Amino acid sequence: MLLALATSASVASFLAIRSFWPFLVAACCYAVAQSGLGAARQALLAGLVAPGERTGVLAHVQSTVNAGLAVGAGLGGIALYSGTRCGFLTVFAVDAVSFLAGALVLRRLPAVTPVSLARGPALAVLRDRPFTLITLLNAVLLLRMPLLSLGIPLWISEHTQAPEWLVSALFLLNTLAVAAFQVRAARGVTSMGTAVSAVRRSGWILLLSCVVFAVSAAGVPVWVVASVLLAGAVLHVVGEMLHSAGSWQIAFGLAPDGRVGEYQGFFGTGLTVARTAGPLLLTALLVTWGVPGWLLLGGLFVAASYAMGPAVRWAERSRPAAPASAPSGTPDAETVQA
Repeated sequence: MLLALATSASVASFLAIRSFWPFLVAACCYAVAQSGLGAARQALLAGLVAPGERTGVLAHVQSTVNAGLAVGAGLGGIALYSGTRCGFLTVFAVDAVSFLAGALVLRRLPAVTPVSLARGPALAVLRDRPFTLITLLNAVLLLRMPLLSLGIPLWISEHTQAPEWLVSALFLLNTLAVAAFQVRAARGVTSMGTAVSAVRRSGWILLLSCVVFAVSAAGVPVWVVASVLLAGAVLHVVGEMLHSAGSWQIAFGLAPDGRVGEYQGFFGTGLTVARTAGPLLLTALLVTWGVPGWLLLGGLFVAASYAMGPAVRWAERSRPAAPASAPSGTPDAETVQA
């Protein structure tokens, strides 16, 4: 709740800030509060939802998030269309109020039973080498996110004859597809084995989407280029949904009881790495290299997805099994320390 309130305050501060350095401080506060809120929300979900149901619940959450993105994009579009100072400030005000509402919703949730933790090293997740490897591999697969927001728009404007408004159409297609089908895509992911399989399939589908996007540079009529780009976007969102479902199951399944927030917070840094390194990498691959860059990017997706299986098995071997007599939901000291 405090992190939601901090996020609201950070957004609300944009209503009054008019110079660079205060803006920088507020933006950093917003990023920190958002990252912490994500990790705390995952830990809260782990405490309220049975392990076998977490992926399905996260799929519902992701569908709702994408519906919210669509609404937010619509509000932003209205503000851009108006082009007025009042319009832009209204968007910030609505966003700040939405986080206040989120804090109130969190207040209505039941309390999570505290877990007794054995004393162990601080930030034990940083010493968990298998989980670190899994986080890095997931960061590679998360390059699909800046691919949609940056790589594909650059490709359309630099290498194809398609109209630039198609960028918005592809983003809308992605948002609505996730909102409509993410739950269905996650329905079969119920174990570590099915999660690894989903991630592996996502790698091949993302490779195929890269190949289709590369074909759009061929000298064909504009309507054919648009059709090819739409086909690539459909493949991209299918790969995205499979990867999301598999990665959720893996991240929760490998997090020791009582350290879910710590592990989810670290796992979430993969998204930050992808968003930070993605623009430079995708610009070099797609704008500079063109078609070969698409093929290399697709190869990276497949390589990371296939490496996930051995990494997960390594992580499972490194985790000692909990004693059979341990009460449900209460981890033993050795398991927590590991």
